[in-house]
Amino acid sequence: MRSHLLNETTADLYRRSVTEGVDRVAAKLATTERPHTGISVDELAPVINGIDLDKPLADAAAVLDELEDVYLRDAVYFHHPRYLGHLNCPVVIPAVLGEAVLSAVNSSLDTWDQSIGGTLIERRLIDWTAQRIGLGPAADGIFTSGGSQSNFHALLLARDEACRIVMKRALEEGTELTKAELLPKLRIFTSEASHFSVQKSAAMLGLGYEAVISVPVDRNRRMDTAVLALELEECAAEGLFPMAVVATAGTTDFGSIDPLPEIARLTAEHSAWMHVDAAYGCGLLVSPTRRHLLDGIEHADSVTVDYHKSFFQPVSSSAMLVRDRDTLKHATYHADYLNPRRMAEERIPNQVDKSIQTTRRFDALKLWMTLRVMGADGLGSLFDEVIDLAAAGWDIIDADPRFEVVVKPQISTLVFRFLPGLEVPADLLDEAQLHARKALFASGEAVVAGTKVDGKQYLKFTLLNPQTTTADIAAVLDLLAAHAEQFLGESLAVHH
Repeated sequence: MRSHLLNETTADLYRRSVTEGVDRVAAKLATTERPHTGISVDELAPVINGIDLDKPLADAAAVLDELEDVYLRDAVYFHHPRYLGHLNCPVVIPAVLGEAVLSAVNSSLDTWDQSIGGTLIERRLIDWTAQRIGLGPAADGIFTSGGSQSNFHALLLARDEACRIVMKRALEEGTELTKAELLPKLRIFTSEASHFSVQKSAAMLGLGYEAVISVPVDRNRRMDTAVLALELEECAAEGLFPMAVVATAGTTDFGSIDPLPEIARLTAEHSAWMHVDAAYGCGLLVSPTRRHLLDGIEHADSVTVDYHKSFFQPVSSSAMLVRDRDTLKHATYHADYLNPRRMAEERIPNQVDKSIQTTRRFDALKLWMTLRVMGADGLGSLFDEVIDLAAAGWDIIDADPRFEVVVKPQISTLVFRFLPGLEVPADLLDEAQLHARKALFASGEAVVAGTKVDGKQYLKFTLLNPQTTTADIAAVLDLLAAHAEQFLGESLAVHH
């Protein structure tokens, strides 16, 4: 069994095995004609469940043959131009090369003595990102597993910073306030179009879902700051504390960017932490033409970025950045066997001091490789392409009488619904949207997403592939319309 361990004696086996695996994937990428096969759960589950994991095949080639049947053949391929579903991007080759290197070396980014150069590369990339945001000389941050973890981490810091400030103020006024007494009085404000991880984070932080105040959006699906101002004033009037305002720079459904300068003004006025969830919109940081859309983000106390969305990186690659590195200490714990306090005093850079994870992959290497090969402008130009595509897609849908589109995109999502040329009950029309999406997915011809707007079912294109064309958009619209029309025709015939 030692022959399977990666070391100096098995380097040739490693090279052959990985090369064969790469060859299989490359062949699949080269011949993929649809985003996926359309296979159902009921078809695939028995195949996978029928495999006896206690009887290994031993030979890597045989395992790769089996993998074709249980995964590669039926995987959803995000590189296909008609994958228009969720916030999944095609990935760039330098990042995939980085993935291969980091997996084999297997550095753990929790302590210096497990990572050496990896620690310094990650720190350099955090500094680079903070500079792009404009957070200032005291900024810092940490790579995370994704936007949900980044948002949770930021709100953990915001919670503990709010507690520190309020408890200190109370003590100065002659009142001793405990953290347990304060937590139920903390409030988080975010738009009704923001990511669900804000609510989940509040619950996991012991505040409860009810601690999150949902702020309405304007007609462009951006946070209504006039309502936010009123909510913040009401919070103070009720003896509650505005712990944080979460602004979104690229909402999941609409790609809308909240009015960051005005939110920054209000958070400063009410002494609230400003967090910007730029998981989606972070690609604008490297856009040669659209960086101004993020104006105001430099005032944030913390920022979420997902490189695995708009920087075309493989999952996972995210980061959480803060304006003031001292706030990261709210998540610091010194363990004698790992990162004893003396190491901090000796200025040994242990990344676990900043992270809510311990063992952590060297995901930063993928971004490092990408920037060193392609450069920031090269990455940004790819994101610009999909934003241009979304603008053209809006023109196509807006001009098509079969559909209505909700709002002009700021980034690269389009939310729309099929409209028949006849009067149809509202619930049946909703069912038509759901059916069209499901039928399209089952066909394997394309993948689109769906959501609800004002209680009604809508369809959604998430455009993150520069290879997608307006012809692809038009073709998918035709497919959706055909599925919806067939469903309504059959349903209305039954009703009559």
